[in-house]
Amino acid sequence: MSFLPRPARQFAPILILASSFCVTHPLHAAAGADAYTPEALKALEQRASEAKPREQCFLYTELVHVMTEKAGKEINDGDTEQAAATLKQIDKYAHLIHLNLARDTKRLKNAEMLMHNATYRLGQYLHLVSGDDQVVVKDTLKQLNQVNDELLTQVFAH
Repeated sequence: MSFLPRPARQFAPILILASSFCVTHPLHAAAGADAYTPEALKALEQRASEAKPREQCFLYTELVHVMTEKAGKEINDGDTEQAAATLKQIDKYAHLIHLNLARDTKRLKNAEMLMHNATYRLGQYLHLVSGDDQVVVKDTLKQLNQVNDELLTQVFAH
């Protein structure tokens, strides 16, 4: 027995499929296995730096998301020096997001969702490191949380 009216029931599978694609597609596209190659990261960085000001916020957020996944992989692999370097790059991109946020109203919700995912994942990675490495991860997480709050504020303002 279904709680949907009869006409809506026939479209329910389509709506479920469409909504799941909308939610997961940007995240999977940004975090694909090929996204970690130096060439792919450089191309994404170049695309973000050359983009129109209205698009830079989202593209830098996408870059933060991919770099966060890369840092997590490096942490899992025990490569803490490379992970620290990746986290420094994330800090740089987070600062660029902050600078471009006032000029960018395009895809704010998508940017906020990616940033939320990145902060969540980085919070998980925090438990995998210890000592000095944990300080670096905490500092990066603090900055990403601030940027996420700013993005969320902008989403509600528009």
